[in-house]
Amino acid sequence: MTVNAKTDASVHTWRDLPAAQQPDYPDSKALRDVVAELESYPPLVFAGECDQLRERMAAVARGEAFLLQGGDCAEAFDAVSAEHIRNKLKTLLQMGAVLTYAGSVPVVKVGRIAGQYSKPRSKPTETRDGVTLPTYRGDSVNGFEFTPEARNPDPQRLKRMYQASASTLNLVRAFTTGGYADLRQVHAWNQDFVKNSPSGQRYEALAREIDRALNFMNACGVDPEEFKTVEFFSSHEALLLDYEGALTRTDSRSGKLYDVSGHMVWVGERTRQLDGAHIEFVSRIENPVGVKLGPTTTPEEALTLIDRIDPDRTPGRLTFITRMGADKIRDRLPTLVEKVAASGAQVAWVCDPMHGNTFEAASGHKTRRFDDVLDEVKGFFEVHKSLGTHPGGIHVELTGDDVTECVGGGDEIFVDDLHQRYETACDPRLNRSQSLDLAFLVAEMYRHQ
Repeated sequence: MTVNAKTDASVHTWRDLPAAQQPDYPDSKALRDVVAELESYPPLVFAGECDQLRERMAAVARGEAFLLQGGDCAEAFDAVSAEHIRNKLKTLLQMGAVLTYAGSVPVVKVGRIAGQYSKPRSKPTETRDGVTLPTYRGDSVNGFEFTPEARNPDPQRLKRMYQASASTLNLVRAFTTGGYADLRQVHAWNQDFVKNSPSGQRYEALAREIDRALNFMNACGVDPEEFKTVEFFSSHEALLLDYEGALTRTDSRSGKLYDVSGHMVWVGERTRQLDGAHIEFVSRIENPVGVKLGPTTTPEEALTLIDRIDPDRTPGRLTFITRMGADKIRDRLPTLVEKVAASGAQVAWVCDPMHGNTFEAASGHKTRRFDDVLDEVKGFFEVHKSLGTHPGGIHVELTGDDVTECVGGGDEIFVDDLHQRYETACDPRLNRSQSLDLAFLVAEMYRHQ
């Protein structure tokens, strides 16, 4: 059970600090009214669930589990449908089944889902044909259409984000507990991928191994309950602090603060200023917290982040999500991992191979090469193997739909194909085939770690 956040003033300490990447709302009273309304809304997740994920992330930090975190770059209000959510969940479950078997470790499954409606942007405005308007910051802030009405930040959208997140979580809970996520069904989907996809045929041997293991258990009469449902957690970037603060509650059992907008939240590369509002906010909540680390991160910054967010050195509390770029990870990551390990802090190290590998194609589409994504993951594994530390997981922007946004992959997408199904509102995502390609390849890397 939880009570309203207004009972604990410490949730609002971030307001005294500079907050990067916040919308410039034209009507501050309208924003205050929306925040007050959100403070009265029921929690989207519960404190006990956040504690459960922190325990799972502690196993990742200790080298006893692997994190698979994935989903949309930015969710869209018009994509809150059973089909979209089912396809995304299906892809993550397929990836998780492959990684679980090949790695012989539990895979913690966390979606970038039910809250990922906001995006930091490199510029506050966008100019087209001499017209300058606010940049699109995600459906939680403004509309994608290039009109003054759509691009005006509207606080009412924060309530729509809450409602869309609630609908999404409702569907996710139904899918993961209602038989849809049964391991045997997930394996059948993977068999279908192997049989019908040109790239999937490379993984036939591994698929046969999983098949034999399941048949063996079936012959022995083993039918564990764990096969029928799956643990699945939600996460998003804690970007809009008015929203996150309004959905922070004091847990009646422990008296501690939890951000009940999602099980796990992270702070991005653009908002992790040590003296900024975002780090102050996440330092106050009990949820598992991630911080994105780009190639300019110094060991001193990483250690200070640990002191601020995880002063008690609680395994599972803090995850460092590295986003270096394929050309930098082998140079920049080793010193960070070495210094953090030497400090005695037990953080989970996770690779985001997407954000450091974005470029603009001649057509004007933002895209990523699958080979660069794969190479950054390889570099991540190589660094951890050389240091004797644990490569804790991957954090990927993906969709369950057959989009054409990233080039390459087994079912190869060429630069000239990007226009065919380029559907993202922000960053390019791996499609289902590329995501499963990545899972099988990461599984092979983990086996040889």
